[in-house]
This record gives sequence, C-alpha cells and structure tokens, in this order.
Amino acid sequence: MTKHAQPHRASGASKAGLLAKLGIRTQFDLVLHLPLRYEDETTLTAIAQAREGAPVQIEGEVLACDVAYRPRRQLVVKLADATGVCVMRFLNFYPSQQKALAPGTRVRAFGEVRPGFFGGEMIHPRYRVLRVPEPLPEALTPVYPTTAGLSQHALRRSIGAALGAADLSDTLPEATRARLGLAGFAESVRLLHHPQPDTDAEGLRDRTHPAWRRIKFDELLGQQLSMRAHYRARSRETAPALAAGKLTERLRAGLPFRLTRAQARAWDEIERDLGRAHPMHRLLQGDVGSGKTVVAALAVLRAVESGRQAAVMAPTEILAEQHYRKFSQWLAPLGVRVAWLAGSRKKTERRRIAAEIAAGAVPVAIGTHALFQEGVAFRDLALAVVDEQHRFGVRQRLALREKGEAGGALPHQLMMSATPIPRTLSMSYYADLDVSVIDELPPGRTPVVTKLVADTRREEVIARIRAACNEGRQAYWVCPLIEESEALELKTAIETHARLAAELAGPAVGLVHGRLAPAEKAAVMDAFAAGRVQVLVATTVIEVGVDVPNASLMVIEHAERFGLAQLHQLRGRIGRGAQASVCILLYQQPLSEGARRRLRVVYESTDGFRIAHEDLLLRGPGEVLGSRQSGVPLLRFADLVQDEPLLRAARAVADELLERDPQAAARHMQRWMGGRTDLLKA
Repeated sequence: MTKHAQPHRASGASKAGLLAKLGIRTQFDLVLHLPLRYEDETTLTAIAQAREGAPVQIEGEVLACDVAYRPRRQLVVKLADATGVCVMRFLNFYPSQQKALAPGTRVRAFGEVRPGFFGGEMIHPRYRVLRVPEPLPEALTPVYPTTAGLSQHALRRSIGAALGAADLSDTLPEATRARLGLAGFAESVRLLHHPQPDTDAEGLRDRTHPAWRRIKFDELLGQQLSMRAHYRARSRETAPALAAGKLTERLRAGLPFRLTRAQARAWDEIERDLGRAHPMHRLLQGDVGSGKTVVAALAVLRAVESGRQAAVMAPTEILAEQHYRKFSQWLAPLGVRVAWLAGSRKKTERRRIAAEIAAGAVPVAIGTHALFQEGVAFRDLALAVVDEQHRFGVRQRLALREKGEAGGALPHQLMMSATPIPRTLSMSYYADLDVSVIDELPPGRTPVVTKLVADTRREEVIARIRAACNEGRQAYWVCPLIEESEALELKTAIETHARLAAELAGPAVGLVHGRLAPAEKAAVMDAFAAGRVQVLVATTVIEVGVDVPNASLMVIEHAERFGLAQLHQLRGRIGRGAQASVCILLYQQPLSEGARRRLRVVYESTDGFRIAHEDLLLRGPGEVLGSRQSGVPLLRFADLVQDEPLLRAARAVADELLERDPQAAARHMQRWMGGRTDLLKA
C-alpha cells in the first residue's frame, strides 16, 4: 500500500531543522510530542452510509479520473463500492496523481463527506492506493502539531521510532504513584499516541483521561522540581547579612502615616530575610496604591545603614523618576544621597553619576535598564529592587544582580509587582520565590467608581470633564492602544490633545507620550502635579508611577482595546485623594465577546486579585507572563485552572523527592526540563 503525493523526503539536516521549529531536539521531545486529535481509520463505512459533515473512511474502485476545467482546473475521481459512488475532488494536484488513480485502481480514502454536484464528495481527502489487500489499523490515527514541509506521515514514523528506542521507565517511585492513583508513564504515553477505538473519546478530547492526568502531573512535577531545586540551591549561597540600624526606625517615625497591617507584615518578612547570610529572593505583590514603595524604601535603608549600596530598577523613565522623587523625599532628610540614572540623561551626567556609584559615594541608585549597562559598576551592592518585574526580561534582572556579585556573595533581590498574581500562577511560575502580599489599601483611599459609556455619548463625557475642572479637579484622558503602529498611536494622541483643547476651551490641556523628550515629559508632569495643567492627555506611559491626588476623573478611550491588567493599572492612577473618583471606559460598538467580558470584569470589580484571575482565564499563563519574561518553559499540557489539584500534589511531591529521593528528582527533571532551566536563577 502506498500513500500518494508524499512531499520529497527531507534530508537529515533539513528534517532536524523542521523538528526544531516544533521544539523537538531530542528523542524524548518526540515521545512528548502528543497528538492534537485523532482520526478513526479502524473501520470502513459503506459509501451509501456515509453521513454528510462527518469524517469517514471509505474503500472502493476508481470508475473515472478526469481533469475538469470549470470553475477552475481540478482533478475529479469517481470512487465506487457495492453501495454507491463518492467523488474525490482535488483542487491542487500533480500529473502523477492522475496516473496513480487510473480507473480500476483500489483506493482507501479518509475525509469529510459534503454534498456535491453528483452526490457526496470529499475535497482533498487523505487516501492510499492499495496494491494488495491491507488490514485496517488497530488504533486511532494520531494527528500531530506540525510545520510546513513536515508531513504527518514523516512525524508518525519519527515518533514511532522514538517510542521504540526511548527509555520509558517510570521516574516516579511506585509508592508515590500508587498513593496518587496515577497510571504508569509508559502505558500513558503509548495510549496517547495510539489509543484503541474504544478509548474514552471525551476524556482524550478534554484531556481528562487517566493517561492525560499522568502526563500533566509529570509536567507540573518537572517544573516544580526545577524551581524548588533552584530555591534550595540559593539557600546555600551567601549574601551580606544586613544588620538593623536607626535609619529604618527614623523613616517610620517620620512618615505622615502609619504602615497598614499588611505593609508591616510584608516588612517583617523582608527584614527577616535581609538579616540572613543567604540571598533573599522575594516577590512583593500588592494592588495598585497598596503602598509597596515605602516597604521597598525600608529595605533600601537597611542596606544603607549596613554601609552598603542598593539599586532600584524600574521599566520606564516616568516610573524611575517617580521613585527618585519619593525616595529623595523620604531619604534626603535622613542624610542619605539618592541618584537617578536613566538613558535620557546627558552623557556627562551619566558618567559622573556612574563614577560616584562605583566609588560608593552614592548609596542608593535609581534608574531604568541603564543601571545594568556596561559602564555602571557598584562598589558594594547589597540589595537590588526590581519594580514591575514582569516588564523586564529575565536576563535583564540577572544582569543587575550580577553587578553585586563580589567575593562569592550575591546581593539580596526584592521584586515588586502591582499586577496581582493569581494563586495558581504564583504556585507554578513563582515556586522559586518567597512571596509577600500587601492585601489592603491604606486608609483614606476612596474606591473608584467605574462607568461604561458608549462613544456616541462623547459630548456628555467632555461636559463632565469641563465641570470637574471648573470645580478645581483634574482629569486624565487616556488615548487608545494601537498595537500595530506606535507612530499611529502617537498621531492619535496629538490629534486627541488638539481636539480636547479646542472642545474644552478653557482648562489647560497637557500631552505626554513615549516619544516626548524626557525634559518635556518631566515639565508636563510637573505642571500637572502642580495643578497648572488640568487635563492630561496621555498614552499608556502613565500606566505606572504617576501619583496626583487631585486627579479624580479618568477617561479611557477605546477601552475595548486594552487588556484587563492594563485597564486596572490605569484606573489605579486615580482614587489617590479624598475626593470620590470616577473612571469612564469609553467604548466603541460593536463589542467582541472577549471585549465585552473584559469590560464587564473591570466594571464589576476593583479587586486586583479577582481581575488577575479573570485575566488568567481569558488569556492563559503564556499571555499573562510572557514566556520571554518568565524565563521558565511554559506548560504545554497542564491547565493551571482546571488542574489546580494536580499542581498542589506536584508541589508536595517535589519537596518530598528533593528531600528523600534526589536521584529520582534528578531523573524526572532531566526527562521534562532538559537544559531549559538555565534562567531560573534570575
């Protein structure tokens, strides 16, 4: 039996390149390249019994094979069995196909039957020419994810060879497997590649079959093992133990507010870590406005009062400058010098500041990615604080930490995120971190009222802004996100600014966007903070790091284009004063189902953790984290929401194996992670 019109057989090198496009580099990668779906070629359906719209396998004799020219050139093959005739139609074909499908040829074809001119027909079915009678396969036919140039036939052959040659022995201790009620690894893999016709089809499709359950558990365990192993390895490294001094107490005593219970709890956890001679690797997460910055300032002071340096890195110049101002406001009265280093500063200034950092004359350096560039060196970096850590690539975070490696000691690392992380995501992708959560807002923060308004009511919205300005309040107008073109987004911002300035005719309207020169940007922000500018038109550069208590109104234009996390972050720029604040989500109809759901979630909730959970449900972990940002291989098989019980079990088993059976842990990690764990240390 032959399958006609196979692509030319790829050479070894080109085939390896095609497999690499699918992430397949090793024999075991082939074993774990599992089917997307299955086709049932184990039975034959009589042509007369073939239901339209259903994929079936038929077998018959070719009655006629002709090239037709209307409406376009095509090959039309009439295939008959004892019950009827079915047409096979090929819109793209080779001359050799016409020859191979000559009348009298026996053919077995698989495809979906559709109504045609002469009864049922299959468009481009998969078919085999039968030279001799062939038994039907005993298992369902797997259909694999593939890439152009790599046929299903070639993939099946490679995977079949790998299944025969690879070591499929179990990496789980038998007692653990039995306790969790998990199927064996080898039987699970073989079943998923070649399921019997009576296998639970729904379980295969929904990935709830016991074989899928085993594969997903093993994947989660591999991830947990690698991250917990790195966590344990870090606990064996050394870092400067930062002793308590008087500066942190003086800062707390001088603040015009008391730390909330959540802030105090987070600081206690961080303070305890900093006092140990092992590198802290902690994530401080809290909702917009929960007061993470002051906790970070206390950590920075702990480094300073120990006679060492601290660095604070932020993803944007606006946020870095905001931190510089806050830290200066808190630390300057204590006699602590703070420097700001950003790419936009003049070269001479950057060189001077870099020289002072290297000499140790500047104990606290704040900046963007400029902090980890080649010309910057620290004399004695004891703490690296990374704000909005998910906005940095993992190598960037690693580069900053390496600035502090001296004499075999590593700096402590505190990462901050104003985007709350759902519990399952935290358990999975942040399993190598200690996590502190600030889960309450400081007193005096007023809840923001969110309103959904169609853009047909734009005039009413402008009237509302005019009234707010007349009452002495300020407003933001956020321009639409245009992902395809930064230039178009800038043009829209400039046009919106001009239009609003004309329509409001009175209140001063400012404009800030990413292409603005830093000095101009700073001047506009200063004028807005001082109240000289009453309406600020902005792109998403104001997403983080802008704090103007008098701004109590925000309009987000084309809100349907923004993601949940962005909408929540933007809304967090208001509600920072005593006045009631309103966020207007101005949307354009018609709304897609996804946009409708996003807007409904933001309208109904101001709880960042609920919003983060919904974001995970809508977009999945790959979009929420970004694989480049996480530095951790994303899960291929497990679903963090559906498989949370498996994740919990995998987390417990990971600690158990690392403690009691490190050899089994190492075998399992090698099978599932291979060499993909190099960035986990960042």
